Amino acid sequence: MTSKTEASEGAMAEYVTAVIGGQLFGLPISRVQDVFMPERLTRVPLSSAEIAGVLNLRGRIVTVIDMRARLGLPKPEDGQPPMAVGVDQRGESYGLLIDQIGEVLRLPDAGRENNPVNLDPRMAKLAGGVHRLDGQLMVVLDVDRVLELVPKLDLKTAAAA
Repeated sequence: MTSKTEASEGAMAEYVTAVIGGQLFGLPISRVQDVFMPERLTRVPLSSAEIAGVLNLRGRIVTVIDMRARLGLPKPEDGQPPMAVGVDQRGESYGLLIDQIGEVLRLPDAGRENNPVNLDPRMAKLAGGVHRLDGQLMVVLDVDRVLELVPKLDLKTAAAA
């Protein structure tokens, strides 16, 4: 049985909010497995700067992605330890390093807008739209796009070949 409130509100979406470099992001709650403090991160030799490393989380090997590097942002200078949001894709576990975790927001699907033309291109390529909230813009992260890690070609090596 559907309540009148739900019917009048329309479809709703829930997001776990996160802050990266001072910007508010929302991850669809359906994609979030857990939130954790990454400990004992092991660097992966020859990996791109976007891969912070791997770790063992409750018996699963998790690839940790540095969202600041993914967005082309500088490393934080506040000395605060990063947090991670656990997501899965095709049976593989990933942790997205963020500055801080926020709350869960329930927002109407109708309030989600396309990426604004003035959205930073680094964010736009990973965004699946935006929500305008009181005084700020929440960029909705498209988890599939975030996890499209294409190795960058070493132009010097490619030219020598």
